Amino acid sequence: MLRNLFSIFRFFVFWLLFFAITRITFECYFSDKLKGARFSEILQTYFYGLRLDASATAYICAIPLLVFIISWCIPRFTVKPAWTKAYVWFCLFCISLNTVLNFNIFREWGTKVTFRVFSSLYHAPSEALASTGSSPVGRCIVIGLLLLGTGILLSHYIINYRFKKPVAKPWVKAVLICLLLFANFVLMRGGLQAEPVNQNAAYFSDKEILNQSALNTEWNLFNNIFENFRRPYNPYLFMKPNVAAQLVKDAYSVKTDSTIKALTTDHPNVVIIQLESYTASIIESLGGDKGVAPNFEKFINNGILFTNIYSSADRTDKGIISIMSGFPSQAIRTIVADTNKQKKLPALSAVFKNRGYQTTYFYGGKSSYMDFNVFMKSHGVDHIIDEYSFNKSQVKTEWGVYDDVLLNKHLQYNERQKQPFFSYLQTSTNHEPFILPVKAHFPDDEDGDAGNKFRSTAYFTDSCLNAYFEQAKKQAWYKNTLFILVADHGHRLPRNISEAYDPAKYHIPLLFFGEVIKPAYRGKKINKLGGQTDIAATLLSQLGLPHDQFKWSKDLLNPQSADFAFFDWDNGFGFMLPQQTVSYDNSGRRIVYIGNKKADQATTDKVLQHGKAFLQQVYTEYMEY
Repeated sequence: MLRNLFSIFRFFVFWLLFFAITRITFECYFSDKLKGARFSEILQTYFYGLRLDASATAYICAIPLLVFIISWCIPRFTVKPAWTKAYVWFCLFCISLNTVLNFNIFREWGTKVTFRVFSSLYHAPSEALASTGSSPVGRCIVIGLLLLGTGILLSHYIINYRFKKPVAKPWVKAVLICLLLFANFVLMRGGLQAEPVNQNAAYFSDKEILNQSALNTEWNLFNNIFENFRRPYNPYLFMKPNVAAQLVKDAYSVKTDSTIKALTTDHPNVVIIQLESYTASIIESLGGDKGVAPNFEKFINNGILFTNIYSSADRTDKGIISIMSGFPSQAIRTIVADTNKQKKLPALSAVFKNRGYQTTYFYGGKSSYMDFNVFMKSHGVDHIIDEYSFNKSQVKTEWGVYDDVLLNKHLQYNERQKQPFFSYLQTSTNHEPFILPVKAHFPDDEDGDAGNKFRSTAYFTDSCLNAYFEQAKKQAWYKNTLFILVADHGHRLPRNISEAYDPAKYHIPLLFFGEVIKPAYRGKKINKLGGQTDIAATLLSQLGLPHDQFKWSKDLLNPQSADFAFFDWDNGFGFMLPQQTVSYDNSGRRIVYIGNKKADQATTDKVLQHGKAFLQQVYTEYMEY
């Protein structure tokens, strides 16, 4: 009897072994990130990952265990080995696929695969697949097949597909069934403690790559899926609600409204150009690479450059809400995809519509992506010009038309546009898979990292902007127009800044540009710390308009407003003050980045407290919408 029951133990051990193999694969794939880790530290990822591995294994074993128990209790009921083999192979296929999918997700986002990946694939499959265009697909397929083959081969040596039902007395059978079910249940929840096991069990190091390696990819994915489908609740309750609310309120309070008036008019046309992935790493004036965006440097000489601006998150759906509504990212959620909630947000387009402005939204792709069109229609946008507004021959990428075609369309439209107008223009060429209609400006990448492909598409967008402004100068509306150039988010490329917690990944340009800017302020640089959410208050203050409804936005041109920036990712946040920057991983409940190592502990604690308050309050308000 014990020999037959041992087959169940072998089944369990097999999955633990296979999870160890997937961890080895992950660490080999990202070996460059592990260069600073000692071999003993890498070994610890297997020890600290064992608890979540066992939990994931118990979930996989649940169905076979139940089938075994039913079969054991009903003598005539038998399960053919082929069915068990099919189940094992199916699980191996899913885990192998998830492992290789995780390579690109982790490389781009710095976090493991989550529900958001499959949500994007469901809502916009072509765009989601296009986002993987810079990943080494062939290599991933080979690795996936090797993993699958290795798993199948090992299963034949470890798993006993033909084990016989143990012979035992009824009372012994009942006791053993209870013990098996209890043991599997305990392993599923990670122990007998009050709270089930969570991601924190895998976190043991100050090096985030080691924590992510220890974290079981499959357990993390299904836990994230469960969190997204369970009854909504706030997972970021760090302090009493009134304390969090007061900290946020104090951060945005100003003693006097003493904003610097930098415009020559209170009624300009306003054109916001949202630049796809235009990270600070390609803007020379922001410490970026020289020669990638040379025309942007010319624009800076005729505008106001805000040098310390950070995106709210790392995705377009987060950026568009931060810019238009002045509402920060909600970490694990995206409000633009929740049509019932996003309708309640304020928006710049609605403000200008109520002031008698004509309002438009230009996007070279499908405006239905992530329900952008729903947001625009419900916030006072008169006309949406998207992929369907162009000739089919002009639509040459998964992201629609190239930026030059989009910008030319905007020029043609504005020739007959009634003034004043507000226009939101969203570029897309500088996006994976980084395809161009012209010869690439930079040589092909030799290391396969797509850094130069990114530089070339950014250079193309920069040249398109220059051509656009040269033509716009010839039109009557140009002299009375304020242009706001801002990125939707930063990017890991071209410098391979892939860690989700690194502030450099979120550093972006923000430029107010145009002839409506007073000559005395052209070429001026503002060093105040801020974010995309601050565009609303800054813009409306320049026009003498109230901005109380944008309570998450501060006026960057008001010397009295506070210096700070806030960003977040799937389950963590970063908060920045001039004296200190702290990034906090909520999964591991620990600080994963400190900007100023010399700052005293009180300053670091203050920054952490503010970051926690911001994330808690953002999510609280998200749930209330």
